[in-house]
Amino acid sequence: MSVIGEEHVRGGMFKDINADDEDAQPTEIDSLCMNCYENGKTRLLLTQIPFFKEIIISSFTCSHCHWTNTEIQSAGRIQEHGISYTLKIKSKEDMNREVVKTDSATIRIPELDFEIPAFTQKASLSTIEGLLDRAVAGLEQDQPIRQATDPEVAHKIDQFIQRLKKLKDVEEEFTLIIDDPSGNSFIENPFAPQKDQALSVSHYKRTPEQNIALGIQECEPDEGEKPANDLETMRNEVLVFNTNCPECNVPASTNMKLVQIPHFKEVIIMATNCDSCGHRTNEVKSGGATEELGTRISLHLTEPSDMSRDLLKSETCSVLIPELEFELGMAALGGKFTTLEGLLKDIKDLIVTKNPFICGDSSTTDTAEKLEAFGKKIDKIMAGEMDVHIILDDPAGNSYLQNIYAPDPDPEMKIEKYTRTFEQNEDLGLNDMKTEGYGETEH
Repeated sequence: MSVIGEEHVRGGMFKDINADDEDAQPTEIDSLCMNCYENGKTRLLLTQIPFFKEIIISSFTCSHCHWTNTEIQSAGRIQEHGISYTLKIKSKEDMNREVVKTDSATIRIPELDFEIPAFTQKASLSTIEGLLDRAVAGLEQDQPIRQATDPEVAHKIDQFIQRLKKLKDVEEEFTLIIDDPSGNSFIENPFAPQKDQALSVSHYKRTPEQNIALGIQECEPDEGEKPANDLETMRNEVLVFNTNCPECNVPASTNMKLVQIPHFKEVIIMATNCDSCGHRTNEVKSGGATEELGTRISLHLTEPSDMSRDLLKSETCSVLIPELEFELGMAALGGKFTTLEGLLKDIKDLIVTKNPFICGDSSTTDTAEKLEAFGKKIDKIMAGEMDVHIILDDPAGNSYLQNIYAPDPDPEMKIEKYTRTFEQNEDLGLNDMKTEGYGETEH
């Protein structure tokens, strides 16, 4: 831990840091060492995790006592949903996966019945091997005291430490679970843009207790205000409400409109424009309930005109392109109301254009070539030069792809309804949802 002098803040010694700057250098700040109370150096760097988000890396070094400390902080806001990663570790290569762990994340290894609770460790940017080393160091820290005061407990902890160290050799498969209510933790997918078969990612709605732990104050409705239930008024009116820009946190306005999609259902479109930094974002929410059955829409692209088809991708919808062995998980791009071409452009921007690991010192030749080749294939699809299928798989049944032959069937489009699995219902929060007798008092 270090303390940054207030005079450096007032004196303007901070320089702007930007994750998109390829030549960005760390910002150096004089700060107090909490180990020897002399002045040390703190270096700050804003960087970007591929297929994830921006983070701030903070590194402190004291030249007097040679004490060092490294931490990370999320440069974004707390996400709308929590996130849980489950990774099956099968080889030593898996130990080199990069991991972002925030303060609010809980780490579990079920095979050892081992858990690192939330808010007991500082945020870190490490590898899976680094997480295990950090856990071992934490357990070894007070062992000399335990050996003197309680040798039996110290012996049991020594045995457990040896079991943790053996995990690094990966003699047997084990499972690593990272559960983060803030949604800001991350485990690397080395096979991107393809799906990682060993890694499963799920998003969930936070509980009130988790919101309180994250410092989110839930707003209570004003008793004097009654919600407007006039849907006809909402259809003909653009509602405006105050919010903060997700990029610079300056107060901004969000416009909301209820729109009827022909041959489908109503959706809510929200758009935010920031006058301060120029950031623009739009999001689509389903205006109806979760359907009884999930929906899988498969379209065979046969001509360039297919790119102009309207498309609604809900935040619970996955996008698959089997010919490219590509799968975009739910919530990766949020909800969108766009065209098929617009969706493919967004996928290319996410995987290729805005990926900082293609350029700079962090790039590798194999990764850059693989991602550039993927971007060229997306271009061919948009130009109608590649025969592929686009599949929208939405367990909530709230996604849509325009049928240009409506109301007649589309010969190149297949729509399937299917029963959700228990895991899909769990991801949607339906297993614990009480829809009957919820107003009754339990005795």
